Amino acid sequence: MPRSIWNGSISFGLVNVPVQLYSAVQPKDVRFHEFQAGTGARIKHKRVSERSGREVDYSDIEKGYETSRGKYVMLTQEELESVDPGKSRTIDIEDFVELAEIDPIYFDKPYYLAPQKGAEKPYALLCEAMARRERVAIARFVMRTKQYLAAVRAADKVLVLETLYFADEIRDPNELNIPRRTKVADRERRIAEQLIDSLTIEWKPERYEDTYRERVLDLVRRKGKGHQIEVEQPQREEAEVVDLVEALQRSLDAKKSRARKATKRTTKRTGKRTASRRTKAS
Repeated sequence: MPRSIWNGSISFGLVNVPVQLYSAVQPKDVRFHEFQAGTGARIKHKRVSERSGREVDYSDIEKGYETSRGKYVMLTQEELESVDPGKSRTIDIEDFVELAEIDPIYFDKPYYLAPQKGAEKPYALLCEAMARRERVAIARFVMRTKQYLAAVRAADKVLVLETLYFADEIRDPNELNIPRRTKVADRERRIAEQLIDSLTIEWKPERYEDTYRERVLDLVRRKGKGHQIEVEQPQREEAEVVDLVEALQRSLDAKKSRARKATKRTTKRTGKRTASRRTKAS
């Protein structure tokens, strides 16, 4: 059973629904410790003064904000606490919007909201009402002295809270100077659309696995068993300049060819099973 990381209530109007916040994800990144080569001694990172080279106690550390290159405004912990958002135990809903209106680039981290004991009915009511109206709540809340903007939505009778980036945290794509008026020929667009359609399937997240993580863990297992690891030098690949339409057409033809072969294999297996059943029946 996971442990809640925040307890409070969802608040809008005169309604308060006591809830608990749980992390909705469990990252499985492969993490390593650092060692001095050839000694097996663990490496520790310390806070060291660049001036004296000596370790500095945490209580003697102040924070500084860089206002221009090499210039800082120094702030004490007390000064920072004076503008602290303050402890809050409410997820304050400000507005309701349609989910389709929120660009996915704004989503940061997902959490589950579960009802506290005794709040199951108002929780279920809010969840069902949001699902029926197909609305997402935009809210603010404070967790660990930081204020968050969040979207709360209903998914399979569970409320999901996803923290959002603020508008000024999203970079303007115009900074990339990407040409916006590049002309695309009708034939190129048609072939590209056909290729996309041929690769379109129903979304099933279990289809996609972290193959790199599996290779790293397999490497660890083999090395741990004393196997000799042979490291191959990567081959340098020269970038091939190809005609876009030709590349799209080749990709589409290859997809169709694989589909035909798969159909033939399925038909062949089905034919064999049918013939076998007929033989047994006779």
